[in-house]
Amino acid sequence: MSYELIAILMFSSMMLMLMTGQRVFGAIGGVAAVAAMALYGTGGVDLPFSAAMKLMKWYPLLTLPMFIFMGYVLSESKIADDLYKMFHVWMGPIKGGLAIGTILLMVLVSAMNGLSVAGMAIGATIALPELLRRGYDKRMVTGVVQAGSSLGILVPPSVVLVLYAMIARQPVGQLWLAGVMPGLLMATLFIVYIAVRCRLQPELGPPLPADERNVSRAEKMRLLRAGLLPIVIFAAMMVPFVNGWTSLVESSAIGAMTAFMAAVLKGRMTREVFENSVRNTLGISCMFMWIILAALGFGAVFDGLGAVKAIENLFTNELGLDPWTILILMQLSFLIMGTFLDDTAMLVIVAPLYVPLVAALGFDLIWYGVLYTITTQIAYMTPPFGYNLFLMRAMAPPEISLRDIYVSIIPFALVMLVALALVMAFPQIALWLPGYVYGL
Repeated sequence: MSYELIAILMFSSMMLMLMTGQRVFGAIGGVAAVAAMALYGTGGVDLPFSAAMKLMKWYPLLTLPMFIFMGYVLSESKIADDLYKMFHVWMGPIKGGLAIGTILLMVLVSAMNGLSVAGMAIGATIALPELLRRGYDKRMVTGVVQAGSSLGILVPPSVVLVLYAMIARQPVGQLWLAGVMPGLLMATLFIVYIAVRCRLQPELGPPLPADERNVSRAEKMRLLRAGLLPIVIFAAMMVPFVNGWTSLVESSAIGAMTAFMAAVLKGRMTREVFENSVRNTLGISCMFMWIILAALGFGAVFDGLGAVKAIENLFTNELGLDPWTILILMQLSFLIMGTFLDDTAMLVIVAPLYVPLVAALGFDLIWYGVLYTITTQIAYMTPPFGYNLFLMRAMAPPEISLRDIYVSIIPFALVMLVALALVMAFPQIALWLPGYVYGL
């Protein structure tokens, strides 16, 4: 059996196991283990051992539990609630203002957490009931919460970009900075869409009633100060890192400690909040560790077979495809996989194949990391099995049906496709900021 056929068999076996509902790390690691033993005999046991040692030596991996803990502290202690109160008062008087405020809330939550799940939870529990109670169209606000929560995997400190950096061997700092402008671009496009739509159809997003708009300037400033606390936490973490005063791990520790101290000073760090934050941090961190370990083992076998060279030869020589066509096909494959896989699973499945291929085609791996992340965001919300669709169904009130959720996301997915096309057509949208900061 040729190595190319073995590689295809490995990939198809893994996809089949994932489609049957197996755990991601079990499917990837299981296929890697069977392939290693079949190809190399007893020497195949060295592959998972080597992968485990490589994982343990990845010092930047310490950032994952730090960022996850920071996000859960801010969420569990209800500090994020202050943000929404601020946007409620400042943005409520304009048409669609609360929906626009929800997008801004999601941007700041993303800067605090780095996971879309946390943004979805905050949006569904804080923003969604308020929007519905004030007469906003249920399909409009459902789409707003889903689209806004997806920014968590693009705006720094994105956990997904940290994983991509580890697998693709790229600097995390550059990837974070590369995600800033595309993330803000996408948020701006969301806001423009909401503003235009609500101006044309005011019944979709009515302004706040007059009695709720009559808030004193002193109260507005108090809410503004309370809502800006997460921004202070983000700045305390990112400014030293960007200026080179601290390492990535040190900055993540500063962020986690600052969030913890903020919760303590506000009197919200109860025993329950601390236990929930630590328990959730441990669960998600272990999940990521197992997935990365399985991906490293799979990648070692896959690379050893020369699969990347075979795929590159198939696309460029036998099929005669140009690099941009190959890149677009790879992005389409992400959209398809996103109907039944989450972002981490997609990354670890295709990284051994796509990352070397992208480098061989002459594309920038920092830029491609941003493209992957945006495509993942879109795939998250692609019917019929988009990951965010079912998260929203689990968190939404009973009056919002699955059909409403499917329909609500269509315009926002189109907006995200526009953002993806802009970043593909103009790579400097992603590459300008890291180039400026690091002098590249």
